[in-house]
Amino acid sequence: MSEERFSIQTVVIGAGVVGLAIGRQLALTGREVLVLEAASRFGEGISSRNSEVIHAGIYYPHGSLKAHCCVRGRELLYDYCDSRKVGQRKCGKWIIATNLAQTDRLSGIQAQAAGNGVELQLRDGRDITRQLSAINARAGLWSPETGIIDSHGLMLSLLGELEDAGGQLVLNSPVLAAESDGGKHTLTLGGSQRVKLEASEVINAAGLGAPKLARQWLGLPDAARPKQWLARGVYFSYAGKHPFNTLIYPLPEPGGLGVHLTLDLANQARFGPDVEWIPEEDYTVNPDRVHAFADGIRQWWPGLDADRLQPAYAGIRPKLTGPDGDFFDFRIDGPAQHGLPGLVNLFGIESPGLTSCLAIAEQVKLLLVDHK
Repeated sequence: MSEERFSIQTVVIGAGVVGLAIGRQLALTGREVLVLEAASRFGEGISSRNSEVIHAGIYYPHGSLKAHCCVRGRELLYDYCDSRKVGQRKCGKWIIATNLAQTDRLSGIQAQAAGNGVELQLRDGRDITRQLSAINARAGLWSPETGIIDSHGLMLSLLGELEDAGGQLVLNSPVLAAESDGGKHTLTLGGSQRVKLEASEVINAAGLGAPKLARQWLGLPDAARPKQWLARGVYFSYAGKHPFNTLIYPLPEPGGLGVHLTLDLANQARFGPDVEWIPEEDYTVNPDRVHAFADGIRQWWPGLDADRLQPAYAGIRPKLTGPDGDFFDFRIDGPAQHGLPGLVNLFGIESPGLTSCLAIAEQVKLLLVDHK
């Protein structure tokens, strides 16, 4: 098979919401930008398998990238959606405690959020019941800045602006190999024809595939090749009417935020995700998990009709620690971390990655500009 060779200024690997946001941001600076996607359509990985929640920035340690990018990204995202007519709704959410032991944890969550500049309102069970008569809660925190978004509409808008700025999305273009040497980065692309692509700037935003690509990247130091764990979360939709117009979250659990109620813009309810550690990428939804879902939901919504829960879809969180690990931050590795000018690797971009996409794009731009 013949091999073609091309050169371009900037390449973004991965056309999820983060990759598209980065591609748009860099194209708006006047760069010649190519966004590569291994699949036949954009946004079919993590970006299409989440809760579509705009997070406020509550749980992340003060000073962390997650805290900064979530709060900054949330502000940017609401403004972006308003100005581009992307569907979103600032519906707010309740974080609820169903027993006395859980109630004691609410003040800690409130203080954590305040450290990030996010104000939560502490309410007792009677106050919650007046607003949500179907809910069983001893106390709760109200987050007015939480919302929901049409993630596909957001990606369409980002892609449109990328292309308007002269950038291009290329589908069916998996990166088979990568090498960095002397300030140049060479990518070997698969697809209908083998292609060698040389670029002065490369951003690895391949989501679940980012660590695998880094492991085979010639010239990248071993310390810049993190291990990844996979945590699958399944969702169940709820058929028919329900009494909610806001999001309901139980207290966080290891690996996630607990099985929570989210809404889409048509007000259809769905529950999830749970947490299941898996050895390899697998999006199977086991319908038998509905029993554990129902048991958990009934702790705060006794009126649940479990027969109306239907298997929906599964998502996978790219974790940089395993089941027994503590908090890990987003990793946005630039030249200061690995010593390779023009290269940025993104690892562990799980929730709140959707909320943070525009802020992450800002961070990537700063890394490239600062090392020119």
